This record gives sequence, structure tokens and C-alpha cells, in this order.
Amino acid sequence: MSGKIDQVISNIIRQEMRRERETINLIASENYVSKQILSVVGSILTNKYAEGYPLKRYYDGCENIDKLETVAIERLIKLFRAEHANVQPHAGSQANMAVYLAVLKPGDVILGMDLAAGGHLTHGTKINFSGMVFKPFYYGVNRETEQLDYDEILKIAQSTGPRLIICGASAYPRIIDFKRFSEIAASVGAYLCADIAHIAGLVAAGLHPSPVEFAEFVTGTTHKTLRGPRGGFILCRESFAQCIDRAVFPGIQGGPLMHVIAGKAIAFKEAMSREFRLYQKNIIENCSFMARGFLETGYRLVTGGTDNHLMLVDMRNKHITGEESQKVLGSVGITVNRNAIPFDPYPPNIASGIRVGTAAITTRGMGKSEVAKILDFINEAIEKRDNVTELNFLKKRIKKFASQFPIYAK
Repeated sequence: MSGKIDQVISNIIRQEMRRERETINLIASENYVSKQILSVVGSILTNKYAEGYPLKRYYDGCENIDKLETVAIERLIKLFRAEHANVQPHAGSQANMAVYLAVLKPGDVILGMDLAAGGHLTHGTKINFSGMVFKPFYYGVNRETEQLDYDEILKIAQSTGPRLIICGASAYPRIIDFKRFSEIAASVGAYLCADIAHIAGLVAAGLHPSPVEFAEFVTGTTHKTLRGPRGGFILCRESFAQCIDRAVFPGIQGGPLMHVIAGKAIAFKEAMSREFRLYQKNIIENCSFMARGFLETGYRLVTGGTDNHLMLVDMRNKHITGEESQKVLGSVGITVNRNAIPFDPYPPNIASGIRVGTAAITTRGMGKSEVAKILDFINEAIEKRDNVTELNFLKKRIKKFASQFPIYAK
């Protein structure tokens, strides 16, 4: 940091930069933005209030802001081949909230993936607005395969009569059949909202089927695999454009964060490049390679493997909980999050598993040889978890290893 700046904040930022450089980030929902995105998110655009939409603002002085948001919208529509896009949601949760409020009334029935099976808080969890305002029902996964059972989902939809079905997940390692979900929704007269927050980058690169032609609404985040700034977006059919835009503003948000929207616009352009598609391909290859490595060293993976950027590792046969695993790995510089597995005997705050993703390490330029080293680090940490001296030595080795790789997207 340079110039006159609050030294307390400056020191914290420096500490965070050091932490990110010196550790291995396997959190599936995190990534590293490019320097260009980083610069515009911290730009003068943060000064401007711009309630409303291009050419329909409530404040004056938005002529440049209108150009900026229009570029972001046009790029997002092109990237996903959508009919309409809204780039204003501050997060994926706000994107989901806007969709729900656009077409539902309080008390309407919604059907989403159970949080315990890999869904998200906003898919109907009772402690979340989605479960407080609406009447939620849930579908899960098959106990044997740990994968979505579409026949069973159809039965649940028929018995509950949802007004809206939400598909997508925050911890599901397999391909989602959006076409089948659309058929289920149509059969019960429900709208379909596909939440692609985790897989947006894979979808944009054509490496995961797109829900755009099948779902009335598609929500997502611009970080995670899309590798942009933290934020959300909504895609919808043109017939729903007006109600979606009204639901975002003035429905649930005031002024949009124009400095973040500038970063989103750059991310959308980056996602159209050949380099980005190769990056997404490398994410999947690294994840598949890591999954095989876990299996070969005696770990159990939920569903037996992965098709995307993440996997769920069942730690029970290593005689350690997800919570303990997170703490041990964190102590040596490997960041993961504990995660419940389907039919988990432990509560979520303890959990049987950890969620592991490869988007962030792939951004840093790591490939299969580095993934192999990371697997060795993980095994060593778990095996030596009670030996403080060995863990301290391992932390130094991980710091040296991680520091070789940049923390910015190219």
C-alpha cells in the first residue's frame, strides 16, 4: 500500500495478502480476480449513486454509469446466450430473493435441494428468508448413489405442488440435468429457477450443460468459477424482464454498486476468451486428478468422484470429523471448509466431510504435479495431526510451496 492510508487497515490488508500468497486455497467458492478487475473495483466509480436502470435513473450525472451498466448487461447476455440480464444483485442470495419475489407471494410452496444434501441456504432453508417467507419442501439424493434421483424429485413435486422449483447446488459434484428439471417443473405447473452460482464459469465455457434454454430464471454469482468480483446476476426470458428488474430495484435493493458492476463487465469479457475456456478445462482436470488421488489413498468421496470443480471428501474412515479436518489443515496453511455429507450422522457444525475445490489453485497456475504435492500435504497433515512439531515443519514447507504461485488471474 502507498500514500496516506489508515495504517490499521493497511496492515490488515498486507496480512491478508501474505496469507493468500502463503497458503493453498481449496475452498470451492473462492477464487482470485485479475489485476484489472481488482483495480476497477477500487476505482472512483464507488462514488456514484445510480438508483434505477440505464436511461431511467433517479439521480442526475449517470451518463457514464449508464454506458457502463449497458456494457455489462450486453456482455452477460452474449456470454450465456440469454434474452435478458440483470447485473445489479449484490450477491447470489439477493439474485435468488429477487426471482422469488418477482413471481411468488408469501406462503407459496417452493421446492429446493435440501441443504444437507448439497443445496444452498436460499433454496428453502427454514432459518433463511426463503424458508421464512415461503412454504418450503425439499428433495435430496439417492441413499445408494448419493446423486439426484429425478424420478423421486418428480414424485415430491407432484405431492407438494410447488409454485417454483429451484435446482442447482453449493456442494454437489455431479452434472445437473436441467432439461429433466424443466420437464418436472412443467408437469406440475411450476416455474424453474436454476442456481448456477458454483458452476457459472463451467457453463460459460461450455463444459457443463446450460440451463438458459430450460429455466425461466437463472441466477448465479460472478465470483467462484466465473472468477470475477463478489456479486450476483440474474438471467431470464424477455417476458419476465420487467418483473425481475422491478424485484431487484426497488424491490430488494437501492443503489447498485457500480464499481463492482465494472468488475463484473470485465469478468464477462474475460470469460469469452479461449484462455478462460482452457482455464475451466484445467479446473475440471485438476479436480478429477485430485479425486482419483483421494480414492487411491483410502478416502471416500461422496458419489464416488466428481464431474465439476469440487468434491466432497468423507473423512470418517480416517477417524476424524470435518470440523477437525478443517482445523488441522488450516493450521498448516491449507484452507478447506467442513461440509455435511448426505445422510450425515453429525450436525452441520461438526460434519463428516470437507468440501474441496480446484478453481483457486488452477488460477494460480497449479497443475497435476502440484495437485499431487497438495494431496501429499493433506495426507501428512491428517496422519500427523497430533504431532505439533511435525505440523509446524509441514506448515513451513507449504508456505514455501504456495509462495511460488501468483494470487492474480492472468
